[in-house]
Amino acid sequence: MPGATTNTSMRACRGIARAPLLAVLFLLGVTSTTAALQAGPPKPQKHESRREIDQLEDQWRDAILKSNTMVMDHLLADDYLAITSSGTLQTKEQTLANLRDGRTKFASLEISDRKVRFYGTTALVTSVAEVQGTTAAGAVAGNFRYTRVYVRDAQGVWKIVSFEASKMREPGERSEHK
Repeated sequence: MPGATTNTSMRACRGIARAPLLAVLFLLGVTSTTAALQAGPPKPQKHESRREIDQLEDQWRDAILKSNTMVMDHLLADDYLAITSSGTLQTKEQTLANLRDGRTKFASLEISDRKVRFYGTTALVTSVAEVQGTTAAGAVAGNFRYTRVYVRDAQGVWKIVSFEASKMREPGERSEHK
């Protein structure tokens, strides 16, 4: 029966064709499992990191309002650098000294319009801060837009590495620059 031989031959060919396919699928599964195991523990989900950054932003706000240098010391990276609203540079040591000595003191600090974006182990936060207080440069009042940059270190701890604040102009307010 020619038909029986053909069906048997075709089944045999299909079985041979399946063997390499199954081998490839098996190897892909082993390779991806091995890669996942070598990568270490799973990375936190974006929403978990967002929650962490929101909590750190709240800790920062409370520490600034209470002049809590211990919390600020923990939040700021050793190489932290800020550009203040007056355009001056400020290191971690200067920031802590200004808080400790009372040169920086905030009576109120209300945060709004917070946006958090992630780029690998870096988080970029932008917000608006309504501020009343004093700094080494003098009285500070009004709305400021700021950017704060966090980096997750090798131990998985978020640290603030950079900060910049700019005064927001009121509608109709002219720039002092000509």
